[in-house]
Amino acid sequence: GGRVRRLHPGELTGARTSRGRTLADAMEIVLIRHGEPEWVLDGLNVDNPPLTTRGRRQAEAMAAYLRDQHFDEVFCSPLRRARETAAPLFRELGRDETIDPWLEEIRNPIWHGTPREKAEEAYREERARPAADRWRGLDGGEPVDSFVERIHLGVSLFLAERGVTRTEQPLPVWRIDEPDRRIALVAHAGTNSVVICHLLGLAPTPWEWDRFVIHHGSVSRLESMEMGDGHTFSLTKLSDVEYLDPADRTR
Repeated sequence: GGRVRRLHPGELTGARTSRGRTLADAMEIVLIRHGEPEWVLDGLNVDNPPLTTRGRRQAEAMAAYLRDQHFDEVFCSPLRRARETAAPLFRELGRDETIDPWLEEIRNPIWHGTPREKAEEAYREERARPAADRWRGLDGGEPVDSFVERIHLGVSLFLAERGVTRTEQPLPVWRIDEPDRRIALVAHAGTNSVVICHLLGLAPTPWEWDRFVIHHGSVSRLESMEMGDGHTFSLTKLSDVEYLDPADRTR
């Protein structure tokens, strides 16, 4: 139920309010990974998969965990697994679905309908490469360096529209016009990992999915900290799954 709104470039949605806030004068970015997806069905690869039954349980548990927290804005990736994860959260918060295209995960090769062994072999081959050669990604898919550049650009523009810009110095110091905000993004392990690195000022690697272990249906949090010449971001929680039943914790 509810309308589906797609975010257009330059559009800023959501009213600013301090209702229910526990952080004063700090911006918080809440990164949610989608629930467990059904990548394989009847032995065949599935492109843009839905959630598994367990993935839907993870999404419902995440939404129940976050329903009493205030968010100024909530967005999700356009991919099906992220939208199905975000649906219970939008419902619990009384919000319409809002999609932001830049949150999309790296684009895999088109394997739909092929035997699962085809994808498994491609990932084995990628892991066996020398480190620098992993930047080219999976054969037939989006190169990792292009994906990282796409997410860095996307998050930079997203934050700039909200008055958050990197200062011109080597250290990761930010200018934040209105720090008293909390924004939730429902996305993917790769997207969320690159966003974390972007905010913390960490150099990218071609294995961002393994650099941070981010579980399905998990919540990670970054909070701004004021300094003498701006703000920096702290990673206050990585891959929180304490609200999930132990049997439902997957990655």
